[in-house]
Amino acid sequence: MTELSEDDRAAVNSLRSAVMRLSRRLRHQRVDESLSATEMSVLATLTRCGTATPGELARKEHVQPPSMTRIVAMLEAKGLVRRDPHPDDRRQVVVRQTEQAEAMLVESRRKRNAWLAQLTERLTDEERAVLREAAPVLEKLAQL
Repeated sequence: MTELSEDDRAAVNSLRSAVMRLSRRLRHQRVDESLSATEMSVLATLTRCGTATPGELARKEHVQPPSMTRIVAMLEAKGLVRRDPHPDDRRQVVVRQTEQAEAMLVESRRKRNAWLAQLTERLTDEERAVLREAAPVLEKLAQL
């Protein structure tokens, strides 16, 4: 692995700082303020994967299984997920989001996208072009 240059280290520091600030600002655009960031993340994960066992969700969300059990119970109490019998293993359950959760996430994405689009209107055409080029790279970093 190649060592980063001084310029690359400075860019990494700037990227980290900007992503954290932007993430904090995006979090304030939530539709449902009663959900924690972790609960929202679990719902987003279920959107991507459809269903998952609590153990799979814990791994994907980088939390301990007992914590995920509590998160799923809270989401279930709010009507945002339901537990169904596992199709292959009766000792387990699979978690899926409800239509209520899906509608909330759609509205949340709409609100956040609108907010971010409003911000990008302040950028130049060239800056927006750079963002279009950077988006797949940032997505790749998020998946690593």
